[in-house]
Amino acid sequence: MSYTNFHTHIVFATKKRRAMLIDRVMQQLLPYMGGIIHNLGGTMLAANGPEDHLHILATLPPTIAPSDFVRNIKASSSKWIHETFSTMESFRWQDGYSAFSVSHSITPRVIEYIRKQQEHHKVKSFDEELIALLELHEIKFDDRYMGK
Repeated sequence: MSYTNFHTHIVFATKKRRAMLIDRVMQQLLPYMGGIIHNLGGTMLAANGPEDHLHILATLPPTIAPSDFVRNIKASSSKWIHETFSTMESFRWQDGYSAFSVSHSITPRVIEYIRKQQEHHKVKSFDEELIALLELHEIKFDDRYMGK
């Protein structure tokens, strides 16, 4: 038997950061993503975002690589969006993603941060937020990919 607790803060954006995640989409998308994560053996602890990107805090199962976990979420949710919202045939997720390990002790703070995304983005752009997260976690990044 294996016992794990891999809390991961996942961030990814819509293709070209297009503002497509409007309220009526998000109200259905987030529960659907929770189902995807559950079917992959994980648990969605929080999910939210403005119209151009998402933050997800999830417990990942030890049986799947984070890259496969995110790829499954993005592929399944993109297919679902196309099938559910006929006017969103041009919807796509960006190619990449960011993922950050989260200590169990700060999970409540990360959940609160994710819940306040709309408020947060009234004063900070996605690029500013992502750069701050990358720097906080000491992840090297290429400026050429910011703002794309």
